[in-house]
Amino acid sequence: MEKRFVYADNAATTRVSENALKAMLPFLQESFGNPSSLYSVGRKAAAALLDARKKVAEALGADTKEIYFTSCGSEADNWAVRSAAFEGAKKGKRHIITSAFEHHAVLRTCAFLEGQGFEVTYISPDSRGLIDLADVKRAVREDTCLVSVMYANNEIGTIQPAAEIAAVCKEKNILFHTDAVQAVGHIDINVKKQGIDMLSLSGHKLHAPKGIGALYVRSGVELSPLIFGGPQERGRRAGTENVASAVALGAAITDAVTGIAQRSAAVMQMRERLIDGLLSAVEGVRLNGDRYIRLDGNVNLSFDGIEGESLLLMLDMEGICASSGSACESASLDASHVLKSIGLDDRAAKGSLRLTINEENTQEDIDYILERLPAIVARLRALR
Repeated sequence: MEKRFVYADNAATTRVSENALKAMLPFLQESFGNPSSLYSVGRKAAAALLDARKKVAEALGADTKEIYFTSCGSEADNWAVRSAAFEGAKKGKRHIITSAFEHHAVLRTCAFLEGQGFEVTYISPDSRGLIDLADVKRAVREDTCLVSVMYANNEIGTIQPAAEIAAVCKEKNILFHTDAVQAVGHIDINVKKQGIDMLSLSGHKLHAPKGIGALYVRSGVELSPLIFGGPQERGRRAGTENVASAVALGAAITDAVTGIAQRSAAVMQMRERLIDGLLSAVEGVRLNGDRYIRLDGNVNLSFDGIEGESLLLMLDMEGICASSGSACESASLDASHVLKSIGLDDRAAKGSLRLTINEENTQEDIDYILERLPAIVARLRALR
């Protein structure tokens, strides 16, 4: 098989879709007005911003006024966790529950809050990468102000019991936040039906451009201002809005939540073929995360005796884009905290590979990976 280009790192970022690009372009050069301005070009931008907000809300089963635009998912995570903590402290509640394998946007925010006198309980997932609801219940205290557990893990793709955790929180009058950056567009989410109080998402994970995200905050939940200044985002995040990217997000998220079941089934079929093929073709390989309770396009494997960085470089030489962990930590030589949290030692964690496919991948892409990856692993092992 001739060398080809295979993009299999969609959990890191996705290609901007034609619909998203087409939607945003007029607001870069034609209707470029400031949405706070009173003249017609400004009013057109304001109307487009409102329409984008409505589309994000509809995709989540939320109300329009419950959507706040951000620059990314990390900002949304920071904002949600810090606001819930600060609002909780006003009521004497300074305890937070989260998981040990959250994205660092949550973990490092929690570490900051610990320095401010908050207490944080970190729940470990089981060996399959799943959070036990009983552990959440045991961790709850009278002074708990927030539970933050991601909807789907960004490295191993395991899907957490978000609605069940939300129900526990509601019973105890505790806010529940979920980082759904990897989940939106892959899983049918309805924040009202599932009882979610706050939810973070990022545009570039679902075919919108980088630099745009959103935070859902249920009506009635106090949200502390993130940036002081003008009245944008209902006075809680000042600064002229990124209209073009918000419009692109509105288009992309609408496409992403349309026909999820059919698209997911097709991607899942490719995922299963990829997993089966690699497990049968390569010795000393382990699938990380639950086999089936995972995102449709996520494949995370550890190869005995292989350094992940070497594997990535050789895959790149063959035209295959992949990752050894989350994109935000790809420059780090430390073993993945996610893989260590499910019981892998440093050696196994450093030999990991994350392949994330989506509806733009083809069966020919899977064929190519199955042809080249086992040969690369054999070559690297021969060099030991």
